[in-house]
Amino acid sequence: MARLLEAPTYPVADEVVLDPQRTAVVVVDMQNDFVKPEGKLYVPTAQEAVEPIARLLEKARAAGVLVIYTQDLHGEDDPEYRIWGEHVKAGTWGAEIVDELKPQPGDEIVTKPRYDAFYASRMEDVLRTHPQVDTLVITGTVTNICVLHTAGSAALRWYKVIVPKDAVAALSEFDQEAALHQIDFLYKGTITTVDGISFQK
Repeated sequence: MARLLEAPTYPVADEVVLDPQRTAVVVVDMQNDFVKPEGKLYVPTAQEAVEPIARLLEKARAAGVLVIYTQDLHGEDDPEYRIWGEHVKAGTWGAEIVDELKPQPGDEIVTKPRYDAFYASRMEDVLRTHPQVDTLVITGTVTNICVLHTAGSAALRWYKVIVPKDAVAALSEFDQEAALHQIDFLYKGTITTVDGISFQK
């Protein structure tokens, strides 16, 4: 039986000033299957996150910030298909990062087989080559799945986690608010907006 629950609250920082040398922006799974209506696991609000992410990337690249894309990829008969059905299969249109957010020269692309961008991927190797980075700004989809698991793994490795709420997307408003609450409560992440983020000169 459905129950009406009060949405969890969490603080939203109006202004977050970051050191560009110590920061990386992570774009989680902004792929056709998740963002486009014809995708196999379409997240209706993901398209709304595209423009804020693009604005953040413009600011980040202008400041020399490291940009890391994650790309969820699955092969034949992946066990995750039993949960979600076939999606982001390697070599398909659905697995490609959306055209509006295509990686640029110098950006890093980390492929991953599961929700967590640190699991069975080269994420840690990428970050080890930038040992000065201690803060991750995490964007993308899905807020309560891959974004949340990636934020959790980052926090457990003692990275400071920043999540601009207008640059992440979930399947429902409940999932969005619950995940942001968890990132604040459990991982001591900072919730803000894209316009609230600036990089030191």
